[in-house]
Amino acid sequence: MRIVPFQKRQQAEEEAKMKEAELMRGNPLININNVGSFSVKRRWDDDVVFKNQARGETKTLKRFINDAIRSDFHRKFLQRYMK
Repeated sequence: MRIVPFQKRQQAEEEAKMKEAELMRGNPLININNVGSFSVKRRWDDDVVFKNQARGETKTLKRFINDAIRSDFHRKFLQRYMK
């Protein structure tokens, strides 16, 4: 059986339409048939009491000092391990 180019093109168009229709059904925002069944997934931290606790704290900016003894890392190290 020989398929002529017109039939190939028509078959390709039908497959493209079917694929597009399948994609439309898979998208819950566009799916018209299930208007009432769409539900947004909740985040895991929606019901957490202690959310955004560090929002008001200011971060200390790291500064570069070209001296190994006076650098912030060295001072922090000394405070932690040489008390």
